Amino acid sequence: MAKFKGDVTDPALAERGRKRIEWAENDMPVLRLVRERFAREKTLRGLRMSCCLHITAETANLARTLKAGGADLVLCASNPLSTQDDVAAALCKEYGIPTYARKGESTKIFYDHLHAAIDHRPNVTMDDGADLVHQLHTTRKKEASDIVASMEETTTGVIRLRAMEAKGALKFPVIAVNDATTKHLFDNRYGTGQSTLDGVIRATDMLVAGRRVVISGYGWCGRGVASRARGLGALVTVTEINPLPALEAVMDGFEVSPMADAARAGDLFITVTGNKHVLRGEHFKSMRDGAVICNSGHFDVEIDIPALHKLSRKVNRGVRTNVDEYVLKDGRRIYLLADGRLVNLAAAEGHPASVMDMSFATQALATEFARKQNGKLSVAVHRVPAEIEDWVAKLKLEAMGIRIDRLTADQKKYMASYEEGT
Repeated sequence: MAKFKGDVTDPALAERGRKRIEWAENDMPVLRLVRERFAREKTLRGLRMSCCLHITAETANLARTLKAGGADLVLCASNPLSTQDDVAAALCKEYGIPTYARKGESTKIFYDHLHAAIDHRPNVTMDDGADLVHQLHTTRKKEASDIVASMEETTTGVIRLRAMEAKGALKFPVIAVNDATTKHLFDNRYGTGQSTLDGVIRATDMLVAGRRVVISGYGWCGRGVASRARGLGALVTVTEINPLPALEAVMDGFEVSPMADAARAGDLFITVTGNKHVLRGEHFKSMRDGAVICNSGHFDVEIDIPALHKLSRKVNRGVRTNVDEYVLKDGRRIYLLADGRLVNLAAAEGHPASVMDMSFATQALATEFARKQNGKLSVAVHRVPAEIEDWVAKLKLEAMGIRIDRLTADQKKYMASYEEGT
């Protein structure tokens, strides 16, 4: 058994966590192929890594892959409520990967864990929300000089990083794994779509059919949640600030309206924007009695919880697991799920392993790519190389038993020429 290093809720949970990790691995064949090659080639030998990620069974298999490649890594949680305590224990005790994560950890402990990861003096970081990068640009600037590259897994994190790049504040290169097609087109859409509704149903035992579900944001996550809600029989309204995704939502058959109008009619509200105060005081004032509000964006700022407190005369905590009842001054009740944090991870188990297989295979290969650049990447936000995406998609299809056509010699010639016309 591995020597225990890290800070977890209960090391005795390790055996249960190992079983969960192995179960997830059954549905992650592409990542398993990457791990097998990494183990043979030791492509990451000598690399020190610190990873701030959701500590789930799927993440554990990514960590195992990085370690198999020779990386010396430390993990910490990217969200106080997303940690699976048995998985965190198993990572430390069964796999010898120091992990700093406790489900429900305080803000102080959350930041203590971030600093523990940076104390590892990494050469490469991996983020789910840019928290490590933020610390390396603020409180831990000295350690930033050691970083040759970082990977970012979320839309929210990439938004922050591009803003830093635009202002000339970025200190090291970052690979936007979130922007990879094998990530956002599948993970954000199918993963978030399914896991968000899973979290809502587990928390509330709600029958979604016939409910008016209001989804704020029609990016890839919003598209996924909207399609899954409609698939369960919901009447779906989308709110947007950008004309193109709003138009797309209309063309996809959804009602589109401002939140001021949607707030009066909605039964369930789900925010997936990456912005702050999408649901705020003016909206709470007009919501129906019994409205349920939740968030599936990375940070807990999309719902203005302080404003909800201010409008309430009483808060009944834990009326169900992950459900708090806010009683407004006029007696109406609004139910907040998972403290406004990621409802799919706090109230459920996050994305299914099958979809994370692609995201984490891409993440692992992006790490290998960064290592091979040997510090030559410019200080900017970079896309994942197309050849990595093609390889991951090809292997995923093969794992699913799906075959596709190939171009004939004549077709290749036609596509590379201009002589033939009508």
